Amino acid sequence: MKDLLPPPQFFLWPFIAASEAVAAQAEGIAQIMAAACPEPASGVAKPVWTTPNRVRLDLATMELRDFSTAGDGVATLICAPFALHGATVADFATGHSLVQTLAHHGCRRLFVTDWRSATKDMRLLTIDNYLAELNVAVDEIGAPVDLVGLCQGGVMALIYAARFPAKVRKLVLAGAPIDIDAASSLLSITAKSLPLGVFDEVTRLGEGRVQGRRVIELWGPALSAADALAGLQLDPRAGEDQPALLERFRAWFDWTVDLPGAYYHQTVLWLFKENRLAEGRFQALGRAVDLADVRHPLFLLAADDDELVAPGQLMAVRHRVGTRPADIQSARLPGGHLSLFIGARTLAAGWSKAAQWLAHSSSTYAPGAAQSGSSPCETFPIGASPRGTAQGRARSRKST
Repeated sequence: MKDLLPPPQFFLWPFIAASEAVAAQAEGIAQIMAAACPEPASGVAKPVWTTPNRVRLDLATMELRDFSTAGDGVATLICAPFALHGATVADFATGHSLVQTLAHHGCRRLFVTDWRSATKDMRLLTIDNYLAELNVAVDEIGAPVDLVGLCQGGVMALIYAARFPAKVRKLVLAGAPIDIDAASSLLSITAKSLPLGVFDEVTRLGEGRVQGRRVIELWGPALSAADALAGLQLDPRAGEDQPALLERFRAWFDWTVDLPGAYYHQTVLWLFKENRLAEGRFQALGRAVDLADVRHPLFLLAADDDELVAPGQLMAVRHRVGTRPADIQSARLPGGHLSLFIGARTLAAGWSKAAQWLAHSSSTYAPGAAQSGSSPCETFPIGASPRGTAQGRARSRKST
């Protein structure tokens, strides 16, 4: 099968092994990256949504999209990733849509953060700016909400739940890099190995922003058609709809999101290099974030072969939050990072159970109330790894 996407760019692999000793060469490294990566293509169409929706709020950092089919009940807010690509990853295509999966299983009031690609005027926006507007979105929807955080959106959702615990009922995190030191992945190795000056130089080359196309080249190789099939969890030998899905995947992949330089700098330094969130040293909207303040029912989804976020980097959150163990559900599923969000089998197995868990009205977090009794929620050990759990406990004991 002919690849629909560019072949992998192997020029980055020597940089992954770089160390702080080459910090003085940061400008040269970033310029090499810029030369190897062309300017983002102009006129690339923004990917379209699969499910009918309307814009509920038009904010500086996002459009809050409303997919609701009813006006009553607890709202579910999907905090989409804000890293490389658009939020339509949450509603990619029929049979590959998290929005449709959640709606089908009872999440009738459903919203998605559609983060804007940063303009030059947005170059100084920080993590606090995005948290503040996420708070505006929650107030508009009506607290408490169920938060569903995908990848980097999961980091944002967890920070928000710790900062505003009374505004969240339940929390789902999928493929989110929470405790970077709990395991290693391509993303964390790259972030820790490259001097911070490289990242800052890429921001300078983008006039205060990080252009999505250049971030892709920095984090790792481009994806091939085979990678797309794996992410969608399609059999390459069957299916008349595959060419259309692959074209849709290419359109989604080609449209990249630009990030404010200040936001990007904080993400790399605070979250990936210094692991501040897991270690209790992260400041959000004027206050230190303590993950022990997160006592909400929690559902964690990780992919066994996630090349960007190691399962342990997410599962370690179980030993950082204040949620009772009985109120923490987790599932490890076959597949890679993208399959967590658009994989047909992952949506049908792991996400359908997470949606049912969300729709269950019991086991909610009451601010200031003691957590007692057994959880009425079922545990869904889909491909669970006992080794990962033991490693998490060992790391927790070591850190205390």
